[in-house]
Amino acid sequence: IDFDLILENIKDLNLLVGEGISHIEHTPRGARLRRPEPFPLTLYQNGIVMGNGAFQPYQHPATQQCLQDIMDGYLPSELQERYPDGV
Repeated sequence: IDFDLILENIKDLNLLVGEGISHIEHTPRGARLRRPEPFPLTLYQNGIVMGNGAFQPYQHPATQQCLQDIMDGYLPSELQERYPDGV
């Protein structure tokens, strides 16, 4: 697993989906700027944890697909349904 490539691509993907950019949120009394909530990804020596999910070992096929998506420069396919605009 190329952790340097994963970290580099995560930075690029974060910029792509608008990291640090605030969005207008309408409220009953007007509007306010709101930043999107971050989605944590924790890399361990033997697996990952995405969001508040369970630990996923690197040997698990879904984990391998997730990391391959990131290494290929894409958002993880398992997150695309829940976050169609990126996370």
